[in-house]
Amino acid sequence: MTDVSLDKVKEIITQLEANPTDLYNNSFFITWRYPKETVNAVLLVAEALKRLHKAGKSVRVFDTGLGLSIFRDNSTRTRYSFKSACNMLGLGTEELNESTSQIAHGETVRETAAMISFLSEVIGIRDDMFIGEGHRYQKEVSDSIQESFDHGILPQRTSVVNLQCDLDHPTQVLADLSHIINYFGGVENLRGKKVAMTWAYSPSYGKPLSVPQGVIGLMSRFGMDISLAYPEGYDLLDEPVEAAKKFSQETGGSFTLTHSMAEAFKDADVVYPKSWAPFTVMQERTQLLRSGRSAELKALEERALAQNATHKDWECTEEMMKLTRGGKALYCHCLPADISGVSCKEGECAASVFERYRLDTYAEACYKPFVIAAMIILTRFQNPVKTLTQLLERDQPRRTVC
Repeated sequence: MTDVSLDKVKEIITQLEANPTDLYNNSFFITWRYPKETVNAVLLVAEALKRLHKAGKSVRVFDTGLGLSIFRDNSTRTRYSFKSACNMLGLGTEELNESTSQIAHGETVRETAAMISFLSEVIGIRDDMFIGEGHRYQKEVSDSIQESFDHGILPQRTSVVNLQCDLDHPTQVLADLSHIINYFGGVENLRGKKVAMTWAYSPSYGKPLSVPQGVIGLMSRFGMDISLAYPEGYDLLDEPVEAAKKFSQETGGSFTLTHSMAEAFKDADVVYPKSWAPFTVMQERTQLLRSGRSAELKALEERALAQNATHKDWECTEEMMKLTRGGKALYCHCLPADISGVSCKEGECAASVFERYRLDTYAEACYKPFVIAAMIILTRFQNPVKTLTQLLERDQPRRTVC
């Protein structure tokens, strides 16, 4: 590691001292509900870990223990980012398959949470399928762990990390923000930058609302100008929208809502065209899935797809990109994107636009393991400043050359 890089990590540690959190022996749930210092702490620890890892230093902080995951929806990036983060820190990994566990026989959430936490340090949960259910489930798991810890059953207070729920996708949007900070050369350069968080057409209907909600609830805390755009009827939940308005006022940024993709793209520095389902559709879908009414679910899907199809012009095209600042806005996406003519006939983004930014989206995604690792460290170590300092000073390479 060069002296410059060493100095940068030292600088990050100094900044971390000014951003205390109460995450130790706790869990990480909804980004916009935490103080700004907590958000800053995650960003700082993630950046320090990324730099230490790139320099070839080991960031192993556990000699033993498990990182458990529960995925109630399909996943590539988040699933393997969680595994990578755990492995990097020294934890083994295991994934709970609900269909092959006693959950299938009626085991309660309380019981499951206690049983899988015996020697576990962290449980990552993705539950984004049902409006009103995902965050509630994650919270129930965390509360059950707390109960067992308080009664001396568990030797450690296993933390829960939100890998995506019906409200927020914190590991994704913090990775997005890390990428944007790096792109513009520092968090101090975000003020006044315009972010266009827009709906985009997709030939599927059940995409969660958590990414756009997380984006507006996070980016608005850094003095950025947020433009949220979607066709009428594709509203988000009230809580993140109100949080974005509040944060924008506090930081000197702005928050605008428009039903024009072109208006949102005009003079934007960052664009994030991403499809999501209307809130009312997700509510109805939740009710139908829970009650097993498959025939009605199929009819809902057909109605929702027909509704989507009336907005095929909501696509990130070359013409749309020309409206951005200098025609060179940073394109962001959580992936996988619906790419017109590639992954689908018509979708969120033109193939030429996506190809131009494809490697940028890969760089964006590569921050996620470090964000997750940062959440683990902050929830499992009482003094993260001391932890990072020891990692910096420790002469232990992550690769041993024989």
